[in-house]
Amino acid sequence: MADVFEVKAIARHIPMGTQKVRLVVNAVRGKGASEALDALRFMPQAAAEPVFKLIASAVANAEENYGLEMDELVVSEIWADEGPRHRKAPHGGRFAGRGRFRPIVRRSSHITVVLAEREAAQ
Repeated sequence: MADVFEVKAIARHIPMGTQKVRLVVNAVRGKGASEALDALRFMPQAAAEPVFKLIASAVANAEENYGLEMDELVVSEIWADEGPRHRKAPHGGRFAGRGRFRPIVRRSSHITVVLAEREAAQ
């Protein structure tokens, strides 16, 4: 069995909710790298831009470090995890019923992509 090249890239602390990022991530999983970049270029979601930049960075790493072509690469794994939450306290929030207070929570995401060679992925 030949060596399987896997190129991994991580984008951390993206100021966007994880659910919104996962909608975009699920659309490009399993596609070729050039096909995924073309699809992301025309998606209207705001999460498409950081995912596009991350896949482009992983492709550049593969070309520079391992000498792989973009046509040979496939998005074998891609996922989005929760990042840290920032609670805007003590003054940032909304008043709720029964004398309670609800803080505003700013969510973030960590996105990870793993590119593999087309022959090895199939």
